[in-house]
Amino acid sequence: MDRINTIGRRKTAISRIYMSAGTGAITVNGKDYKQYFPTEVLQIILNQPFSTINGVDGYDVKVNVRGGGVSGQAEATRMAIARALVEMNSEFRPALKKEGFLTRDSRMVERKKYGRRKARRRFQFSKR
Repeated sequence: MDRINTIGRRKTAISRIYMSAGTGAITVNGKDYKQYFPTEVLQIILNQPFSTINGVDGYDVKVNVRGGGVSGQAEATRMAIARALVEMNSEFRPALKKEGFLTRDSRMVERKKYGRRKARRRFQFSKR
């Protein structure tokens, strides 16, 4: 089995991953994933597809991620890992789909409108 290349997106973050059989090492932008995603919540998000299929140690993952914030990057990477697992073994698809890891979360930040302070927030009203 050779390397599998997939992509995941969330908000404005785009994550490209290269997955191959190995020891379970996850590298994000040249760093260990625990160093790149320091909080435990983000690390759990990243490992959710592996824990769903009970196979954490089987694959090496090299991640290139850019854009967005850390939570968007973690969720984009989660989607890419789930897609790669399905590409490796189609039996994983029902379990990963049930958890919602294969569905692109299309929610984006609403754009700022003119005459407003933010997308919907008005400027403060002053009577005098």
